[in-house]
Amino acid sequence: MSTATRHSLADLLAIMARLRDPERGCPWDLQQDFSTIAPYTIEEAYEVADAIDRQDWHELRDELGDLLLQVVFHAQMAQEQGLFDFDDVTHAISEKMLRRHPHVFGDVSYADVEEQKRAWEEIKHAERAAKGAPPDDSVLAGVSRGQPEWQRALKLQQRVATVGFDWPDHQPVIGKLHEELAEVAAEFEAGADPARLEDEIGDVLFVAVNLARHAKVDFARALKHANAKFERRFRRMEQLAAAAGKPLASQGLAEQEALWQQAKAEER
Repeated sequence: MSTATRHSLADLLAIMARLRDPERGCPWDLQQDFSTIAPYTIEEAYEVADAIDRQDWHELRDELGDLLLQVVFHAQMAQEQGLFDFDDVTHAISEKMLRRHPHVFGDVSYADVEEQKRAWEEIKHAERAAKGAPPDDSVLAGVSRGQPEWQRALKLQQRVATVGFDWPDHQPVIGKLHEELAEVAAEFEAGADPARLEDEIGDVLFVAVNLARHAKVDFARALKHANAKFERRFRRMEQLAAAAGKPLASQGLAEQEALWQQAKAEER
């Protein structure tokens, strides 16, 4: 193929088919299966989000291509096993969007966004029933297990809030966070049993997600900013230590803390 050619989706499908060709394909691509490719799919989705966060639109174009390749890769492997193909994927999502937006593609109308959200969940419930899934009338039915656990925690909290099982505001959530932290401290005092610590720290993280929800703060974005801030300050510590001719690793914790405070003060 000429590099001057403006490639289409059909070209991409053909490229993937060739990569997976048993005789002329790429050895690495041929070794892959759904489970080995899944981590790359998740990674590419995060890289799309990162490009958007940085407003790097050229990078976003490339990252969306990488994410599309993941869909094509999975579809090719499925086609090889006689499960489905790429056209089945596009048909299924098109049908789903048409079905879940009767207010756009039909004659249904909703009073507001909240009513639309409730209808969306009802449609999803009907879809699960149509697939023959075991009856599940719980308000938590359908909360995916294939997402980051912090996000699943948020979904669970949002769902139970729809039936009134929720704190009225942030104050009791802060109280609950202090309570859970005290229980972690008690476990350390009792001997730090790994299973118990895991359980109690899990409670702390669950409540932290709840606190972010009540504050209307994006938990992932807040953590991302915290990570960036930590990295920025630590790199500055390394610079300060190098400038003083004393590597950071050779300094004691008190000296390192002083450098941390200096890096922090420079940002004010």
